[in-house]
Order: sequence, then C-alpha cells, then structure tokens
Amino acid sequence: MDQMNTAILLLEDGTVFNGTATGKIGTTSGEIAFNTGMTGYQEVFTDPSYLGQILIMNTSHIGNYGVHSEEVESDGIKISGLVTKKFSDGYSRPSGFQSLDEYMKTNETVGISDVDTRALVRHIRSKGAMNAIISSDRKSIEELKKELKEVPSMDGLELSSKVSVTEPYEVKPKKIDFKVSLVDFGVKKNIVRCLVERGCHIKVFPYNATKTDLDSFQPDGYMLSNGPGDPSAMPNEINLVKELVEDGKPLFGICLGHQILGLSQGLKTEKMFNGHRGVNHPVKNLLTGKGEITSQNHGFVIEKNSAESHNEMEVTHIHLNDDTVAGIGFKNRPIFSVQFHPEASAGPHDSRYLFDQFIDNLKKAKA
Repeated sequence: MDQMNTAILLLEDGTVFNGTATGKIGTTSGEIAFNTGMTGYQEVFTDPSYLGQILIMNTSHIGNYGVHSEEVESDGIKISGLVTKKFSDGYSRPSGFQSLDEYMKTNETVGISDVDTRALVRHIRSKGAMNAIISSDRKSIEELKKELKEVPSMDGLELSSKVSVTEPYEVKPKKIDFKVSLVDFGVKKNIVRCLVERGCHIKVFPYNATKTDLDSFQPDGYMLSNGPGDPSAMPNEINLVKELVEDGKPLFGICLGHQILGLSQGLKTEKMFNGHRGVNHPVKNLLTGKGEITSQNHGFVIEKNSAESHNEMEVTHIHLNDDTVAGIGFKNRPIFSVQFHPEASAGPHDSRYLFDQFIDNLKKAKA
C-alpha cells in the first residue's frame, strides 16, 4: 500500500470521506454496500454477486491473513471497490501467496482505507442504498460529482451477462449418481463443489441458455445459481425458469436464482432499503421451526405478500432480523429456493442440508 497517496470517497448525497489509497491507483464507482462478516474477505471479494458494488467491510482490520489460491469463488475480484478502516500491508499466514494490496493491484481494484467505517455504515443505514465513487488519482470533487451522476442505478440493472460463462463446461465426481444442468447467473465455485461432493455430474450453462440447451445434457434436475443485479431486468431468464418449473424435475435456486424462480411464478421482487450482506444472518426454517445462521449477499428480495398469497407455493424461510422472505417452495413439487447462501464460503454451514434436500428430490424423481 502506498502511504503517500490519498483517496476520496464521495457518496451520491454529497457526503465525502477522506482516506488513504489501497490497491490500484484510479477511480471506481458503484452502489455502496456493507458486509458484517469478520472473516472470509477473499471469498467475499471474489463472489460474482458483488459485481457493481463498492464494499465496506465492517470489521476494523482487513488483509491480516493475505490471500490464498484456494479461497476464491470465481476467477478474480468482482467488487467495484473496497472501503476499510485499517488495511494490513503484510500478512501472517505462511500458506498465503500474496498480500491483499498486491492482490487488489493484480485485479485492478481501487480501494480506500483509514475511513471511519462505523460513521459511514450508520450513514448508509439511515439514508439507504446509494451510488458512490472512490478516487485516488487526484480528481476534484466537482469532477467526481459529474462522473457519479453517470453511474447507473442498481434498480433495473442486468449484470449476469458480465459474469456468466460464455461456453458450457462440466465437472464430474468420482462416482456419478445424478446429472444436473446448472444455469450460471454468476455462480460461486462452492455451489458446484457442494453438488459434486454429493455425486452430481454438473454441466454449467451460460445465463442465456435455452431449455433445449439444458435438456441436451439429459439432466435429472436443474440448479439456478446466485448472481448480481436486478432479477426483474431478466425477462428471458424468467421465461426459461417458468419452462423448467412446468417440466416438473427437481429444481434448486440460490440468491438470484431464487428471485428469478419467484418472478417466473408471478411473485414480485423489490429493492431493499439496505441489503443483507454478511456471514451472520439469522434465518428461521418455517417447515422445521429451527433457526440457522446464514451467509447472505443481496439487495433485492421477494415481496412477502405476493409469496404468501400464491396458491401453489409457500414461504419456507424468513429472515429473523426484518421478517423478509428467505426461502420459498412448491407445496406439491420438488422445487424450492433460498435467498441466502447454503454453500457459505465464507460463512457457517448450518444450511448445507439444503443440498441434501435437493439430492433427496433427485433420488425420488429417479425411483
């Protein structure tokens, strides 16, 4: 980290925070959001669902343990920029291969440190989600204000096309029990791992694949991945999932995939005042009555009234902090989805049973 370079964080409402430059020297913009997790920053930064977002890490020290080659969820950093309180130049882990600052420079990620992140998060919590810009290349406030006005709102923004694969690929377990066609809206690697560990031969398809494409693999079921952006801006993908539901095979959706499943059945989604991002979010499974601590990352949610009034579907999980919808499922079909991330990475493993539930549905469908 170059201590000689200063940086500016400018919010859409005109609020300014000054700090020290981290990562690449330059200017970046996006919707500003905060993550409450205390560990797992590398997995968070490489999660494709964060595309288009400047991320504040609530934990005061970031970078302490460097980066590791096996702790990535995609091919590189996906956040637009990083805001921290204290940023560590060095790292203490022998197995680490790079400092976070070096990793950010390699990935051309702009950051700012020495920011009062507590004051910043309190501001966002009271004012709501908004766009922001970070600059460390000595641009004036007036220049940054002009650039910030050109940044698109996350509301109505389709982003899966920027992170999805363009060509299908396969991942096989040692022993194949099932075949699953996975639609990549911005998939995390650990979703694929969790399925492969359970005997699934996975074929990952681009976000804009057709049902004919998916069925060419002769799958036993379908997986809808996580991803960034506004689900309502994806009409073709909504229609695809509607076709998959009509097919009747087992289907499991996560995060953006969950929202698209809801939209395909006439449910509504809405942008949240502040999203859920962290590895410590409490959820209640309404079918079992049990609580779970979950990993979450989303700024949109299925509107609760539309889910509760649906004749064929039910709300299966709720977020205990604000009573928002955290899971839905069909009452009489092997089709379900959750808003949170059961694959974790980073985060707790309380919800890994959902992958087992999907496997049980695949077994029953083949019987």
